[in-house]
Amino acid sequence: MRMKTSKLILFFCLFSVASISYLFAQQTGSIVYVDAKELTLIGKANSTPHLYHRIDTLQYQGMPAVVKELFTNSAGLGIVFTTNSNAISARWSTVNPKTGSNMTAIAHKGLDLYIKRDGKWIFAGVGRPTANSTTAQIVENMEDGEKECLLYLPLYDEIKRLEIGVSADSFIKPSADPFCKKVLVYGSSITQGASASRPGMAYPARLSRKSGINFINLGLSGNGKMHQPVADMLSDMEADAYILDCAANPSPDEITQRTGYLVKTIRDRHPDAPIIMIQSVVRESGNFDMKINKRVSGQNRNFKLEFEKLKSAGIKDLYFIEGELLGADHEGTTDGVHPNDLGFDRILDVIERPILEILQQYGI
Repeated sequence: MRMKTSKLILFFCLFSVASISYLFAQQTGSIVYVDAKELTLIGKANSTPHLYHRIDTLQYQGMPAVVKELFTNSAGLGIVFTTNSNAISARWSTVNPKTGSNMTAIAHKGLDLYIKRDGKWIFAGVGRPTANSTTAQIVENMEDGEKECLLYLPLYDEIKRLEIGVSADSFIKPSADPFCKKVLVYGSSITQGASASRPGMAYPARLSRKSGINFINLGLSGNGKMHQPVADMLSDMEADAYILDCAANPSPDEITQRTGYLVKTIRDRHPDAPIIMIQSVVRESGNFDMKINKRVSGQNRNFKLEFEKLKSAGIKDLYFIEGELLGADHEGTTDGVHPNDLGFDRILDVIERPILEILQQYGI
């Protein structure tokens, strides 16, 4: 009688484990879909009630409405998981019916998959959006064996639902976050990722893959204007370092008025964290349009002047990066303002080394 009872208990335990493994899975043909909420989300500054929002803006009531909306975009967020599947698919839903005129649909509301090979993240495929609700195969016919995967979410849309699909005879499980530390990158549409060809090509994501450091994307398209509520929010966030790539959106006068408050507020709350200021790109549209040329020159001049004032006032651990961010051949943008992939290469040629050298000084 005891042996029968033991066998029943063993059967129940094995059945329970099997059930738990696929508790959140839905099978469609030979593909099993798992809710991405059951995997590992990366790229967040803090937890939020809505998983795929970058910031819980309800905590900061004074933010402009457009800033709150932009923080619902999933720029910089990703899902990491491990699977032995030979194919990976996805089903996802977004909000915006259209895509930006100066970027690909994949960057705006699509997905971007990387798989680790020999210790490096290698591009593996994209989820091409067809509408607000899409089912797409990202990669297939892969070799057998475990694969560590990183799936970037859309740069300029809000994710409502996301499921990852793998072969029905394979497993999928959460991976540990592959990136350590936390560096907040606050800035403009360029920080957010316009106009990279796909989500993983935005420069904060590229810095993370290259360095293993978690660069948090807090780009706000057209609205990285150093608003006081945003400055207060940034100072509330615990991070190992702060990058201010926000000279592209405020007017020259707004830069003069707002930079000091932003830097001092972060420094007051985080006395030992390095703060790195980056000049704006020189817009290619200003090559012939003298009004644009004058504005951008004023932005960069005033941002540098504010840096020098802050240093003279005794603000320590403050750094400034400048250079010819887009090159000199006028081929680095999609629309005269936002970098194409070549432009982002050139930006990284200027900023990557000094950023990583500064961070290394602080053990980051």
